[in-house]
Parts: sequence; structure tokens; C-alpha cells
Amino acid sequence: MDLLHVKAVSKQSEHRFLLKNITFSQSRLQRIAIAGETGSGKTTLLKIIAGLEQPNSGEVIFQSKKVEGPEETLVAGHPSIAFLPQYFELPKFLRVEQVLSYASHVSSGEANRLFRLCQIEKLLLRKTNELSGGERQRIALCRLLIGQPSLLLLDEPFSNLDMPLKSKLKDVIQNISTKLKITCLLVSHDPDDMLSWAEEIIVLKEGKVVQKGTPEEIYREPVNTYVAGLFGRFLRLTDQQQKSLGYRKRSIVRPEDFKFVKKNRYSLGGTVQEIVFLGNSFEVKVLIGKNLVSIKTTRKLKITQPVFIGLKGRL
Repeated sequence: MDLLHVKAVSKQSEHRFLLKNITFSQSRLQRIAIAGETGSGKTTLLKIIAGLEQPNSGEVIFQSKKVEGPEETLVAGHPSIAFLPQYFELPKFLRVEQVLSYASHVSSGEANRLFRLCQIEKLLLRKTNELSGGERQRIALCRLLIGQPSLLLLDEPFSNLDMPLKSKLKDVIQNISTKLKITCLLVSHDPDDMLSWAEEIIVLKEGKVVQKGTPEEIYREPVNTYVAGLFGRFLRLTDQQQKSLGYRKRSIVRPEDFKFVKKNRYSLGGTVQEIVFLGNSFEVKVLIGKNLVSIKTTRKLKITQPVFIGLKGRL
């Protein structure tokens, strides 16, 4: 049975639709990520789900009951749905333990468990104005978890965090699902965040759903170049290139789909233009006719070197 059901939700501003006829369901503990360019309606959708913004039409059903918007209730927000916005404020000049005790609805033992889960045990005596961005994020998250929500909405939780802090926060969010049994719905612009975490991805453009699917479906079978571009580099093959490569399945391919080959009937000739070191591999940019093709490889090549490329197994 679905925990959340968003039914034909639309939101309109004075000049345009912010959201138009959004429909999807989320089962308990299912991990869903929402993707889209800036202004596509991602944050507005989260606020409507949380009961913090009123849709013009449609409805949100949570645990078999309608989520009322701010025009329908005295206190905006559903008590069992927690929303962590991209930009948030913690009370200033208070110790972390004070901030969390003011929000506490759990026993001291359960609170200590949440502190360990959010990796903030060593921060409790620090003041909020002495914290880093990643520390503030984990404390704001813990503050929401103390309210014991059933659904957690996360709006760009990893933005503006460096790699070590992002990795730590990813571990925390993963543990929220597995150890606390809280369902999570996440908005992000980073493909790595979504592809490695989500079970389903919903892609928005100009307030509309343009594609829904598993991470592999979204990455490997994007419906258009907009979706493809949100999840990394790609090349849209021309009809002639498809014919030369002996390939007919789809026109959008990724850098890792290519390989360097000896000249054969299913190869394209080009010249190495640029080489970028990625750590465990290289990204080589090859000029094929008028197109610059990115290829991931472990081979060491040289600028201006003539090469031939083909598709791995011709896919």
C-alpha cells in the first residue's frame, strides 16, 4: 500500500504553471529522487507535499488521508512529514544540546541514539555559530528526526558541501532509511547523489513530469537530451554516425559506451583534442567530423593523435 500519493497536483503563479498535473506514488521505505533544472518546480512540489504550500488543484494523500494546505488549516505543515529546506536557520548563540532539547519529543535514550546516527555526539556543547555547514546540516536533520516523522523531504541536502562532508551526510541519510525506517524523498541536482541512492527518479521540466523510472532507465534510456544532460555527458548520434557504427537501438550514448578500436567497418575516425585525468581513468575528447566525443578510458594517448572509436559490443 502506498504511503504517499500525489494526485494531479498543479500550482500556478500569475504568469505560468509552477507545477502541472503531477502524479506519482511512493511506498513505505521507497527511495525517490526528484531531478530537474533550476525553476522546474522541485522545491514547490516538496512544500505542497509537506502541507506548507497550497496547490491550485489536485491533492496529496498521505497515510490514506489528505494533506491539508495552509489555506485549510490553522498550523501549516503535516506533523508526520518533515521538510528540510535547502536554506535553513538554527537559533543563534545557543548550544547544540539546547537547540535539540527544545525540539525533543523522545526519551533521552532515543535522543542519544539519534545523536549517534546523525554523527553529532561531539558537537552537543558547541554553539550554533561555531559550526561548519555540514555540521549545521546534520543538526538541523537531527532536530527534525526528534519529531519522529514518517516521511522526510530533503531539498538539495548535499549542496555546498565538500566531498568528505557530503560523504558523511550520505551515510546519515542512508541510515535514516535502514535504521529508523523513515521514508525519504530527495531533491538534488547532482547525478551521483541520485543515481547511487534512489530506487526511482522523477524528472521535472517546467513543472511537468517528463520521465519516471529506475536510475538505470533514466541514465541509459533518457527520453530526450534534456533528461540525458541532467545525468552526465552524452552524445546524440546522427543517422550517419549510427549507420557507421552499426547501431540502431538509440541515438543517445554515454562516454563509457565508446571504446578505442582498430579501424574496421563499424568505426569512426577522429583526432584526440583534449585529455583530462580523472584519477582511475582518463576522459579523452575526440573530434569526429564536427562533433567532440568524450570517451572514458585507461589508455594513455596524446593530443592530435589519430584514433578510431567504436561502441562496446555495439551495445
